[in-house]
This record gives sequence, structure tokens and C-alpha cells, in this order.
Amino acid sequence: MNRLAQESSPYLLQHAGNPVDWYPWGPEAFAEARRRDVPVLLSVGYSTCHWCHVMAHESFEDAGTAAVMNAQFVNVKVDREERPDVDAVYMAATQATTGQGGWPMTVFLTADAEPFYAGTYFPPRDGHGLPSFQRVLASVGRAWQEERDQLLGSAQTLSAHIREASRPTVGSGALPDDAPARAVANLRRAYDGALGGFGRAPKFPAPTTLDFLLTRPDGRDMAVGTLRAMLAGGLHDQLGGGFHRYSVDDRWRVPHFEKMLYDNAQLTRTLLVAWQYTGDDAFARAARSTLHSLIREMRDPAGGLYSAQDADTQGVEGLTFTWTPEEVRAVIPEDSDAELVMAHLGITAAGDFLDPHRPEYGRRSVPHVAQSIATLATATGTPGAELATRLDALKTRLLAARTVRPQPGTDTKVLASWNGLALAAFADAARLLQDDTLLDIAREIAAFLHGQLRRPDGTLHHTWANGTARVEGLLEDHALVGLGLVALFQADGDLAHLQWARELWAVIERDFWNDDSGVFMASGGRAETLLARQAPGFDSAVISDNAAAALLALWMDRYFSVPGAEDKARRTVNAFGSDMLAATGGFGGLWQAAAFLNAPHAEVAIIGTRDERRTLEEVAATVALPFTALTFSGPGGELPVLEGRPGDGQGYVCRNRTCDLPTRDPVTFRAQLEGLQRALGTLD
Repeated sequence: MNRLAQESSPYLLQHAGNPVDWYPWGPEAFAEARRRDVPVLLSVGYSTCHWCHVMAHESFEDAGTAAVMNAQFVNVKVDREERPDVDAVYMAATQATTGQGGWPMTVFLTADAEPFYAGTYFPPRDGHGLPSFQRVLASVGRAWQEERDQLLGSAQTLSAHIREASRPTVGSGALPDDAPARAVANLRRAYDGALGGFGRAPKFPAPTTLDFLLTRPDGRDMAVGTLRAMLAGGLHDQLGGGFHRYSVDDRWRVPHFEKMLYDNAQLTRTLLVAWQYTGDDAFARAARSTLHSLIREMRDPAGGLYSAQDADTQGVEGLTFTWTPEEVRAVIPEDSDAELVMAHLGITAAGDFLDPHRPEYGRRSVPHVAQSIATLATATGTPGAELATRLDALKTRLLAARTVRPQPGTDTKVLASWNGLALAAFADAARLLQDDTLLDIAREIAAFLHGQLRRPDGTLHHTWANGTARVEGLLEDHALVGLGLVALFQADGDLAHLQWARELWAVIERDFWNDDSGVFMASGGRAETLLARQAPGFDSAVISDNAAAALLALWMDRYFSVPGAEDKARRTVNAFGSDMLAATGGFGGLWQAAAFLNAPHAEVAIIGTRDERRTLEEVAATVALPFTALTFSGPGGELPVLEGRPGDGQGYVCRNRTCDLPTRDPVTFRAQLEGLQRALGTLD
């Protein structure tokens, strides 16, 4: 019997109709494996995973394959986004045994949840160096019957390795003074100066690394160059805004088409900071259009934001997002307009994308900036501003036509952690772009998190879907929601947001801090005890748990002088110091925390009513001030920065508890902020 129909995860529900007798992760499955004396087949994926869909169609929907699975195994299906703790443990096993990882992930376990064989995608037939899934099933089933002692020994050995590898080590001491410069030099060696990004294809956005580089005058060009290349490519949705997951080529032209909330939330903040440093309005426009795409496509009526949008439409990757010249002309029959927009967006008969699994759809074009507005203006003799307006109108027509096409599926579960990232993005955009509509949405996200995912004891659930919150909250949830609340306080000055962030910090200290090793553990509190507890410092697609917790600790120190918070952040950075230098590109979050630790204690306050503050807030919005405790609020309250300071719109700029003279003059205030930037080391 397939037991997934009562689950809330859209990914699990996608498999509720399989002939496989799936169980969700839980004690019932392992008890059944023990009763039947068979192994557990663990399959991990997520709803927008293209190859997960492929393996599901080839194997899990096949009655013959399902019959073998049901006869020889207890089959467990896990949504990696719903249970990142389970995914992390068994991904470690997969990487240890195969040297690589990815999804779908297939792991065979004992009834004690110890892994003994692992892989990723298995095809229905032998080929491309991979055994067929049926062959794997037969081999594992035979070995379980004939070589069980050897399998159990392998399971114990692999489990011991995972536990040992997951055990945090005590840091070797503070990073050397030249560590940040060495980090930038390491990234420079990997940087693609011609095309942006780091390394070869596939290329990923790496927002945490870009965020670190933006704070460094000696590395900012790499971040800006990468962002400009991304904005021009097919990775950037040229019609609807937002970003696809990654680029399969080195030119950012052809993406893997899924859209993830975490990518778009993190990149929005990165773009806004790039705008502050460069003054290039293209970055601000891209940030705004990214948020509007989330509002349009991924917002739940209850106030939270959905997790992801699929790469496939009707089983064809990218079908919604790609075009042929004939499709463009059907929307824009005017020849000159059609030719113009196709020249701009690189839509040609030859195309640049073909889904190899559905070749009958032919080659299609991914919209990208094939010819810039400046190039087209020169070629046509049309003023650039006039041409830009004309192209915007044409792209709006194409987007309208695209919205009535069949659409990719949306994973409608709402994750606390990723909504924390989105909260920060909307709050920062509201503050920097002076946009009250975006501020309202940020407040609605916070209200949703408080009303739907916060427990009465102050801890969080991890996931919410169809009106139900599930899964014990992890470190990522508490840390990323906390950081989002700090950003919301910086946007609207409501101290309640900062107080809630402080409450979440207290939960983190109590449930996730490991004082023996000086790092934060990914799971704790009431979360299920798994084979091993992870302490991630390496950024995946999302800033690492330890980096997020360290940054929240530093905000708690800067705003409230919370005892021990800065020390915990410092110990965390030191614990990963050697790894940060060895694999710089994977630790952008912790490099930000290291820079925060080394920065002077910086405060900027604008005190008064909203109308009284407006002029100076507009000045502050254009000046990048990383690692600075911003307080734009009315007078009074318990924050030290507000004590004894009158309102009426005065601005205060302080470093290391020494302040410039208060001012209401925007020119003077800007000069003070630029002085603070120099003290922070973010200006040449």
C-alpha cells in the first residue's frame, strides 16, 4: 500500500499514485523492515528536480520495477527540502561511497537506518557507465540474502565514518590578518574574467561569495562582472524577472529552468548592494523585477512564499520559457517589432536549446541579451531611451502570451528558512528602493511566519502546506528567520521584529550551540535523532547554517550587547578557518561573518517620525553600509542607540562608540556615511 496520499509535501504527493508501496520517513517504515527482515530503499528528491521526474517515470511508475521493489524492500520516499537533515546524512553516505552526490539519491539501509549502498540516478537499462535500476535491485536483494554479514559490516563501517566526519572539530585559532586578501586572491584564480562566474560550466550564482566580494574593494569587480553577465544571460528570466537555478554552459545562456525561492531571495539582496556600490540602475531594476516575479508566481494567499517552480512543463524542460520565431510572430505580427525583439533576445530558427528527452519539440531559443540596446540603437539610428521603452512594451506582450501557456508546476510548501531569506529580501528592497508596497509584503511574510510556523514555546516548525505546519524546526529556520527580522527592523524601525529575532537567538543558543567544539549543530532541540548530527559551514545553494547563526549572533551583539554572542560567532569562524582558506568559494557566508567580526562597531540612527526621517533615509538608501546596526525609528525604546537622543529627524553616525555630530543636513549626513564606509574598509 502506498502511504503518501496523506502527506503534505507536493513532492511526496507526486508519488502517491505510484505502484511502489512508499512509506514516508518515520519509525513505521523501519519497524516494517525489521518485521519483514528486508532492507530499506531510501529515495530522496524534490518536486522541481528534473532527473527525479525522469527516474520516477522510468522506474517508479513501472509496474514491473515496483513489484521488485515491493517484494524485496521497504521503500521510503523523502522530500529533501522537507527533511534537509535526513538528506544531509545520507548524502554524506552517497558521497563517501561514490565520490559524488546529487538527486535523485538512492540509498539502501538496514532496519537501523545504517547505509550500505548508495547512488544517484539509475537508468531503466544499462548504459553510460551505469547499471540499470533493475540490476541494482537484484544485486542488493541477492547480497542481502547471501552476503548479509558483509553488508552489515559495510553498514557499520560507513555509519562510523559518517559519524566521525560529522563530528565538529575544535578550531585551530584566529584567521591570520591577511586571510581576507588571500580569500580574494583564491577567488581571483578561479574567476572567469571574460564571462563572469567561477570555474567552468555548469555555473551557479553563488550569492554568498558575491556578497563577500562586494564588501571588498579588491574583489568587487568580480562580483559586479558576474552579476552583469548573469543579467544578460538566459539564467535571468528576460521577460518575467527572477533567475533560474544555474547555467549549463559557461556563458550563462542556457539554464536549468527550475526557479528556487532561495536563489531569487538571496540574489535580490546581492543585486541591491551592487546597485549601491555602482549606481547602476540595471541592478535595482533586476532586484525589483525579481521580487515582483515572486509576488506573481510564488505567493500563497496566507502570506508565505512557495518553495520552487519546476523546470518542466508537460514533461518538457523549459517549454514555458523558450521560444521559436513563429511563436514570437504569432504574438507580435508587426515585422519590424518582431525582428527587433528577436534580435535583442537572440530568438532564432536555429535555437540554442533542445530537451534530449523530448526531441519532438525541436530546438528552441532561450531569451537572452544577444544584442544590447546600445548596439541596436546604433544599428537602427534610434535613441537608446526610445528603443528601451519600445522593447519593454514588446517584452510585456511576450510575457502576457507566456502566462497563458501551460505553466510549470509549483512546489507549494512554505519553508520557514527560505521565507526568512525572502523576508530579508523584501525588507531590504523596501528600505533601499523606498517602496512601501514591498514593505507591506515583508510584514505579511513576518506575520505568516509568526502565526503559522511559530510554536507557543518560541521554536519554529520547518514546513507548512495546506494549512498545516510540520517537521521540527532546524537551525537554518531559526537563524534565517532571525536574520530576516533584523532586516525588517532596519526597514521599518519596529522594535518587535528585533525582539523576536532575539527570542530566536535564545533558542539557537539553547538548542543548537555545541560549546565543546564551538560551532552550531544543524539539528537539535526536539528534532529527530538521526545517524549523525551535522554542523555545516560550507554554503550549498543557501548560506550555511553556521554562517547564518554567526551573523545573527553578531547582530544580537551590536544591537543588544547580548553576552557571549560575539564570542560564539568568533569561535564559529575560527572552527572553520582552515577550510575557509582551502575552499574559499564554498564559504562566502563565513567570510562575511569574519569581515563583520573585524569591522568596527558601526551604528547609524535616524530618529524621528517617518516624515521627519524621510530625507536622511533616502540618503542612507544609496550608501552601502555592511555590518552596520541601522536604526530608523522614533525616539525612546530600549536600544542603546536610542537612549537620550531626541527625535525630529536627526541622523547619528557612530563607530566604536564614538559619534559624529548629529545632523539633519543631507549633504553632511552623506559625507559622514562615506566616512563610515572608509572606516569599514569598503571604499578604496
